[in-house]
Amino acid sequence: ISLQELMQSKFGANRTAITEFILLGLVETPELWPVVFVVFLFAYLVTVGGNLSILAAILVEPKLHTPMYFFLGNLSVLDVGCITVTVPSMLARLLFHKHTVPYGACRTQLFFFHLLVGVDCFLLTAMAYDRFLAICRPLTYSTQMNQTVQKILVAVSWALAFTNALTHTVAIATLNFCGPNVINHFYCDLPQLFQLSCSSTQLNELLLFAVGFIMAGTPLALIISSYAHVAAAVLRIRSAEGRKKTFSTCGSHLTVVAIFYGSGIFNYMRLGSAKLSDKDKGVGVFNTVINPMLNPIIYSLRNPDVQGALWRVLKGRRSLA
Repeated sequence: ISLQELMQSKFGANRTAITEFILLGLVETPELWPVVFVVFLFAYLVTVGGNLSILAAILVEPKLHTPMYFFLGNLSVLDVGCITVTVPSMLARLLFHKHTVPYGACRTQLFFFHLLVGVDCFLLTAMAYDRFLAICRPLTYSTQMNQTVQKILVAVSWALAFTNALTHTVAIATLNFCGPNVINHFYCDLPQLFQLSCSSTQLNELLLFAVGFIMAGTPLALIISSYAHVAAAVLRIRSAEGRKKTFSTCGSHLTVVAIFYGSGIFNYMRLGSAKLSDKDKGVGVFNTVINPMLNPIIYSLRNPDVQGALWRVLKGRRSLA
């Protein structure tokens, strides 16, 4: 008998309003829990260390005090937040062999996860707009993307993401949960909670699609539009070296956008499926662990300025040690 079946038989008979959920985690085999714990602890430390190193490099290197790196620094903070919302609680459950999570804690995790992912979504759009202005409007770039504009874009991103996260958190509170209460995942999210609800989730799913179109569809359209103009401007550059140098500043951002939206669309556009499979856990790992871990690597891999700043930060630490 699997852990899921055992939990269902224990809690499934109780049809009263439930006060906690049971998160099965990534694997149901207890023998594999130590391996999962070590792998995800390592991934967490690498992600936090990598993103904070990028942030430190941006702060200490005057050459990186530009709008693009201002947004990248904010993105690094968000990546640390995204992985912190999900992984430490999963590690604690593995360490103490406790799979239950209170209903209130589940909703709190849901709120902060959608808040941070939402800000991420809008920041990627702001970064695309920044590249559009830098390449297509170079003469007015410094005035159109001044510090005030940068701060406004970040503040608006937080405000819109907060509204989105609060909307979903309040909407989930209108659903009844009377059992079963077993979530085949390692964190609380909307698709898994919809499947456990005793009441109709049709309005909630409609809300997710509608708000998702505004929150993800509109930014994606703006990103595509920005890069269409960028591509047209780059193609007008006569020298191949000039084209390569100009577009290289966009390559990292496009890679991050593709990974972010690809995994996000797969995760939330499958709500109609009868049963959420282990594939959804894989997508969850991609959203919460791999994306934040890859971002520092992607942005520093082909960027000599970031690499040089990171080296000076590390060298400075060594000299202090």
